[in-house]
Amino acid sequence: VPEQYKSRNLYKHNPTVTLMRTTAEENEQIGHAIAEKVNMSIGPCAVMLPLKGVSMIDAEGQPFYGPEEDAALFKTLKDEIDPAKAEVVEMDAHVNDDEFAIAAAQKLIDLMEK
Repeated sequence: VPEQYKSRNLYKHNPTVTLMRTTAEENEQIGHAIAEKVNMSIGPCAVMLPLKGVSMIDAEGQPFYGPEEDAALFKTLKDEIDPAKAEVVEMDAHVNDDEFAIAAAQKLIDLMEK
């Protein structure tokens, strides 16, 4: 890990891969980039936000749990996605919850049927 990142929240995934938790500021930047792309949509589109975490290690009690960091991403997406271009669907679920998977699959089916 480069010296400038040694103080960050790091997770050793395996001997050759170490993950670094994004900060709230970085998540805002990611949100800007995603919103920009979503706003270019020319067909039915939805963005699903799993409010309880976006990865296995971002769940409560896990090493990358970061509700403030996730909130920065979600707020940026909600603020910047044009509702005329895409629906933003917030769910009080984790990305790996069955409830979220079923809702995402149903949303995809609904969009494909339009």
